[in-house]
Amino acid sequence: MPHSLALVDVLKRELRARRLTYARVARHLDLSVTSIKRLFAQNRLSLPRIDAVCQLMGLEFTDLAAAAVARTSVISELTLEQEQELVDDPKLMLVACAALSYWTLEHIVEHYALTIAACIELLARLDRLKMIELGPNNRFRLRVSQTFRWLPDGPIQQQFRKYAQIDYFQSRFSGENELMLQIFGALSRASRAALLTRLKQVAHEFATMNHQDGHLPLSDRHTMTLVLAVRPWEPRYLRALRRKRGG
Repeated sequence: MPHSLALVDVLKRELRARRLTYARVARHLDLSVTSIKRLFAQNRLSLPRIDAVCQLMGLEFTDLAAAAVARTSVISELTLEQEQELVDDPKLMLVACAALSYWTLEHIVEHYALTIAACIELLARLDRLKMIELGPNNRFRLRVSQTFRWLPDGPIQQQFRKYAQIDYFQSRFSGENELMLQIFGALSRASRAALLTRLKQVAHEFATMNHQDGHLPLSDRHTMTLVLAVRPWEPRYLRALRRKRGG
């Protein structure tokens, strides 16, 4: 992603995180809402206007620029070896998942049986894996994109499948924040492609919400695991009833 596009992209994400609307920005810049939407959509915000929006948010332009540079060097997936390293060390996997949920060092040691020293060591390993950037005072930021995903059939997905049946799916999915749908149908090639695109959009929206809520107190957030899956499949007991061809 070019740095100019990354700058505007980060600016929009910071506005969403602060619940600041285009209407609020328009009033601050003495422009119409239509003009603001057009400037953002066409990536035509001048540096003085970007600086003015930063002032509205209480954000230093240098911090915005640094975030934009970081945005151009994020990763969308790990290597097979890196995922295996997470799987081989449950504590490292725990800290990685916490980081992906925008937990702080303090949150992690408060909720899990890890010392501060042990947690810092695990964070340093995540830094070497390029999942995070560990900074002063053991603060860190994610270096993964909002399209980050685990490798298809990689170590993480294999581990999830191994334990999902005895843990994740041991639920009636009838709670306040639970949902499980099973829908059978026969779709055309075009409909199948459209469905896959829509599911990817849902995953992206989940990641966006996770980022936007990252600044909220942990007491206002709840760990959620979204599982999306679709494939050509028919239950084995139904396949056994198919009419035999030939003979």
